[in-house]
Amino acid sequence: MLHIIDLTYRIGDRGLIDHASLALPDGAKAGLVGRNGAGKSTLFRLITGEIGGETGSVGVPRNARIGQVAQEAPAGEETLIEVVLAADTERAALLAEAETATDPHRIADIHMRLADIEAHSAEARAASILAGLGFDADAQRRPCSSFSGGWRMRVALAAVLFTEPDLLLLDEPTNYLDLEGTLWLEAYLTRYPRTVLVISHDRDLLNRAVDTIIHLDQGKLTLYRGGYDSFERQRRERQALLAGHIRKQEEQRKHMQDFVDRFRAKASKARQAQSRLKALARLEPIAALVDESVMPFNFPDPAKPLAPPIISMEGVNIGYEPGTNILTKLSLRIDDDDRIGLLGSNGNGKSTFAKLIAGRLPPFSGSFRRDPRMQVAYFAQHQLDELNPARSAYDHVRDLMPDVPESKVRARVGSMGFQRAKMDTPAKDLSGGEKARLLMGLATFGGANLLILDEPTNHLDIDSREALVRALAEFSGAVILISHDRHLVEASVDRLWLVAGGTVRPYDGDLDEYRRSVLDSRSSGGGGGSGSKANQSPDQQRRKESAQKRADAAPLRRRIREIENRMEKAQKEIAELDEKLANPKLYARNSTDAAFLGKARADAARKLATAEEDWLSANADYEQLAG
Repeated sequence: MLHIIDLTYRIGDRGLIDHASLALPDGAKAGLVGRNGAGKSTLFRLITGEIGGETGSVGVPRNARIGQVAQEAPAGEETLIEVVLAADTERAALLAEAETATDPHRIADIHMRLADIEAHSAEARAASILAGLGFDADAQRRPCSSFSGGWRMRVALAAVLFTEPDLLLLDEPTNYLDLEGTLWLEAYLTRYPRTVLVISHDRDLLNRAVDTIIHLDQGKLTLYRGGYDSFERQRRERQALLAGHIRKQEEQRKHMQDFVDRFRAKASKARQAQSRLKALARLEPIAALVDESVMPFNFPDPAKPLAPPIISMEGVNIGYEPGTNILTKLSLRIDDDDRIGLLGSNGNGKSTFAKLIAGRLPPFSGSFRRDPRMQVAYFAQHQLDELNPARSAYDHVRDLMPDVPESKVRARVGSMGFQRAKMDTPAKDLSGGEKARLLMGLATFGGANLLILDEPTNHLDIDSREALVRALAEFSGAVILISHDRHLVEASVDRLWLVAGGTVRPYDGDLDEYRRSVLDSRSSGGGGGSGSKANQSPDQQRRKESAQKRADAAPLRRRIREIENRMEKAQKEIAELDEKLANPKLYARNSTDAAFLGKARADAARKLATAEEDWLSANADYEQLAG
């Protein structure tokens, strides 16, 4: 289906595609992966012929249709169903001609072709795709102009899926989908009858919906059979093998060079030395491994740990306009180390609930209690526009650290994941992922008790998403996560709450069960998933056990904090006494004072030793209880 032969493309002096070749068979489903900026989207433009390469060629079969999502979302007064149906230009042209044709033979040809392309079922197929992407029957009859940009991009995606091109090119299609839409798209691509090439950083989609991974690295295209996890394993094995070859080659080079250096001037060895020089010239270096380590995320732990619950609510109603509730009858609690993932289709109120928790939206009624000392870090994609475009990461952090040396400010910027070369780059010139890093670093700057992340991964590549998973695992505060990235959700939360039907409630199922309910609902024209089963899955049991362990461990956590306060107090007392005892004037003035201070220090040291023993014992009990 797709043949790329010796393709090269450069932007200025920078080579994106370097004599790359690839053969993708008909019906293959492939994921195109690589670091941000590697040239994945550029490769799509080369495939479609939008731009041309310096060398090589891109070939697809004659008459093969290539489809990709339109760059601009539809925004006219046409209804959603009309926009999707109009995307099949052949069907639209045939129907228009059928209205005016008079030649009986042509009329017969038209209707035969309409039957061949199953035009009679077109509206049902279009409606099914729109329903899968979250548009119910009423929404499908509304004009495009009544929807936001993100929802209109879903319509553009529905349009290209409806046309069923022979080669379907999708560039980060989940960026404007919620988890429910992502689950549906994953299932749709699995059943798609033609060739698919998708750029994605969604690990689960790359494991479930494709059978091949194409890695774009250092300008080359390498094909791996299987999903993303298989690719990662094969790549690690290949890197280990390559590292061994590089090491052996360097040893061989060194051995030859040593011989040349020793015997080049000796007549008896001159011929052998010249032979070694020629061999060195022929010894083509193996391409060095590139360090693809990604900068970590760093979320400072809470400055002051709080006793649970940090938030509790009973019968809370919330909305934006008085008298119009978005969510009602909210009766929930959040503890200081909760890890909660919010499920529910876009538009059901997940972001509204997050704003309530963050203190950005007051409740209309009900009892809402939160610890007044609680610090909340809130990140949402729309906040990227709040960065000052002319100011760098260093400038933004300097505003929060006005009275400290430059070296400390730069060290803090570095801890956010910025290398020296990027610290002074204006925000407008940062990539989407770098802006997200900066915004998360600024939001969590003071050490938050609660971290709220609303779709944090849209601009992050797979390695950066893994770094985010690690950072959340190390963060000791509470986390509320809204994300369409199923891998991030599964790896980072132990409780699921469903936002649906105008309220928020705990969801007892796991993500596999939720996936089934979403697909069942959307395949029958519904708009979301809920419910649970009597028999609990292992993930359900794991989350419930984890929640129970947290509840059982809460008294121990409080005791550990009390002991740490005792230790801190004793250490401070000892430091103050040591300072006084170090003063020579104390002994010349009054020996009684010195003896008194010495006894006080000994008492403080005993208190510290006792507290340390208690701390070790309490931590051992906590670790045993936590498993």
